[in-house]
Amino acid sequence: MKVGLIGLGVMGYRIGANLVKAGLLKVVYNRTKEKAEKFNREFNVPYVTTSQDVVKTSDVIITMLSDDSAVTSTILSILNEVKGKIIIDMSTISPTTSIEMSNKVKENGGVMFDAPVIGTSVLLEKRKAVILVGGPEDKFSEIRSILDAISENVVYIGENGMGLYAKLVNNLLLGVYVSALGEAYNFGIRAGLKKEQVAKVLIELSSARSPTSELKVPKMMNEDYTTQFATKHMRKDLEIIEREAQKLKVITPLTVHALQYYKMAEALGFSELDFSSVVEIFKKFSPS
Repeated sequence: MKVGLIGLGVMGYRIGANLVKAGLLKVVYNRTKEKAEKFNREFNVPYVTTSQDVVKTSDVIITMLSDDSAVTSTILSILNEVKGKIIIDMSTISPTTSIEMSNKVKENGGVMFDAPVIGTSVLLEKRKAVILVGGPEDKFSEIRSILDAISENVVYIGENGMGLYAKLVNNLLLGVYVSALGEAYNFGIRAGLKKEQVAKVLIELSSARSPTSELKVPKMMNEDYTTQFATKHMRKDLEIIEREAQKLKVITPLTVHALQYYKMAEALGFSELDFSSVVEIFKKFSPS
């Protein structure tokens, strides 16, 4: 099957690279032409200037976009072309929005899956990220080999929207956990511990140590906020969780607090940088 890709951001670029290595990617599109041109130079994959052109020349279309608005506008723009096509949306958006879009695709003769990713761009590059899939189970076998080319960890969760709900479970925990790491790190430093001592506790000795503490605490220690997952995206995901929680009538007090921390980090100028930069709000607002 011919595979097309819409969206060449941090994650989309790596998805595309993995598909190229598997010999599957035939065409790409990105809203800003410069990224598409760069991808073309690096991988010799042709690019087009509209998302509709991707659909016309592909059997399976993968989208990796920034938010609900971007996914909605893209899906609505290609509805006239989706008959007989399969859409795999790997963006992290509202499950409610995704279900609405999948229904529209189905009404127009196509099939849509949600397939969000757990893991950083580094893990995705190494094919070690996790892909959580929601959509019609009877069609899953048709896309399995494509997703396997992107990452070796592919899990079918359930019907449309379920992959996204599973992803939000992860990001709820992740957002709260990294803000707690930032608070704990700052507490240790202000108490007089050396950076290396606090890092050793959080990474090696703590009963709450994890792969995330191994990844994010060194960034906090070195004030290295080069982006693995941007603060603005964590804030966006926690906002999605809040909206979904309201519909589900679920209390999420820890999410509410963590969301404010990431908003504060954005206000301090860390929006485009890694969300581990949340530690900076604890440092800034702890009086000397």
